[in-house]
Amino acid sequence: MRDFVLEQFAPDLERFGHRCATDIHQLGRECELNPPSVQHFDAWGNRVDDLITCSAWKSMHDIAAEEGLISIAYERKYGPWSRLYQIAKLYLYIPSSGLYSCPLAMTDGAAQTIDRIDKNTGHSLLHEKAFPRLISRDPQKFWTSGQWMTERKGGSDVAGGTETVAVPQEDGTFKLYGYKWFSSATDSNMTLALARIVDENKQTTPGSKGLSMFYMETRNEDGSLNGIDIQKLKNKLGTRQLPTAELLLDGSTAHLISEPGRGVAGISNMLTITRLHNATGAVSGMRRMVNLARDYSKRRTVFGKLICEHPLHMQTLARMEVETRAALFLVMEASRLLGLEECKMATEHDKLLLRIMTPLMKLYTAKQAMTIASEGLECFGGQGYIEDTGLPAMLRDAQVLPIWEGTTNVLSMDVLRAIAKTHGKVLQTLFKEIQEKVAIASKSSNVHIQNGCQATSQSVNKLAKFLEGEATRDSSLLEVGARDFAYSLARTYMASLLLEHAVWDEATELDAITVARWCEQDLCPVVTNHSRGHYDNKSVTMDTRLVMDGYTDKPLSKL
Repeated sequence: MRDFVLEQFAPDLERFGHRCATDIHQLGRECELNPPSVQHFDAWGNRVDDLITCSAWKSMHDIAAEEGLISIAYERKYGPWSRLYQIAKLYLYIPSSGLYSCPLAMTDGAAQTIDRIDKNTGHSLLHEKAFPRLISRDPQKFWTSGQWMTERKGGSDVAGGTETVAVPQEDGTFKLYGYKWFSSATDSNMTLALARIVDENKQTTPGSKGLSMFYMETRNEDGSLNGIDIQKLKNKLGTRQLPTAELLLDGSTAHLISEPGRGVAGISNMLTITRLHNATGAVSGMRRMVNLARDYSKRRTVFGKLICEHPLHMQTLARMEVETRAALFLVMEASRLLGLEECKMATEHDKLLLRIMTPLMKLYTAKQAMTIASEGLECFGGQGYIEDTGLPAMLRDAQVLPIWEGTTNVLSMDVLRAIAKTHGKVLQTLFKEIQEKVAIASKSSNVHIQNGCQATSQSVNKLAKFLEGEATRDSSLLEVGARDFAYSLARTYMASLLLEHAVWDEATELDAITVARWCEQDLCPVVTNHSRGHYDNKSVTMDTRLVMDGYTDKPLSKL
């Protein structure tokens, strides 16, 4: 079945890949060179907040619809493989997209959220109007969605940072009042937002229990903004192609789509999708950079020979290649599992695996992408630092990956929450999955695969002993080591995926070499650093002393 499905959509991937390297790539470059702007007033002094985007950005909207970059996952023509097909197209598209991939990520997240809302709960506006447009292949009907969660107090702590309030109206709608501090895809047709419902006593409930999710269209029927004032466009390090704004919601008409006080639970499905998109962007950017650096090595001559003839340079590129391959397997496996879940074909094992994979995948691939982007610029020497080449933008844009949808530390803590909420089942599932892949691969006589199996098994055993020991007795220890713990899980699982691929019937010697080189690194840094005392109270105290040494909280003007 798998091979049959691949035969069905492979021609489309080949055709689309060529398009991404030609006309779409040119449009993406135009988006970079012509960033959005906002005109607050018309010639007569009227407040209009006209968001201006270039023609290439508008073309990307039409291309996304025509190519089915969202719809493929929801048409489900290929059953559980449909999500994998969609991610494969996005993998080709994102590096050339001029960051139009960002509104697509949020559109996919919104579609997923709506798709999982029971159609019998009375949300006809969602299912009859919004959802068909979010997944449409018709550019005239296709909608994009925003995701307006972040407020002045920050992004990840929505429970403590959300101040937007929702005032009930007699017709069953709500009016939203608040300040959305970081609102990407400002030109979207709709958005999902969090707010606190004002009760009959004009009070709101604090914390996560007071948050509800709302659907709102960004414009009224006459084309005017729906109670939205664009205060300013954000001046960002990267992703400059994307309109991101500070928005004042001043009586925006919205519709409650979650149970009151269940807004945080409502965004969980959305986060799975957007984190998958984030990881897809990371690995596709890595692949683009490695491919460009490889091609340049065959063209640039230094010290009397091509760069590719210098062993040290090829060693550097080989290390980048290994990282990229491992990241790709992680993303594609997550896509496969999500496809099973969406088609209600996932086992409990699959669901638990996807739950812990999602934060691991997002946090680890994002850090990989930053390293590869920086290393890649070095491969071009001075040209890597010149804006005209388009290369610096790849580094700038990569920096958003470890920040958006949860920083590395925030997601490391999410891994711990997933373990706690499932009473350790997600971890047991992950270990079982790794051990099963190692057991199959261990039947190979290839020395590189054997070494990879040994390293991966040792890492799992170390993790198990670590958790059975002091980490179980002292929860604060695991919190301090959360990042190293997440890295350990990610690296070890990625090793098992590489092993699985290396014993595939169509695998080559290079696949075995990839496993060996991946497993040469420390697969279990949490155990290594624990043995060095990095997580005990003395070390934690010393961390603070090192950071704060010489620090004064006096204003700079008084120093």
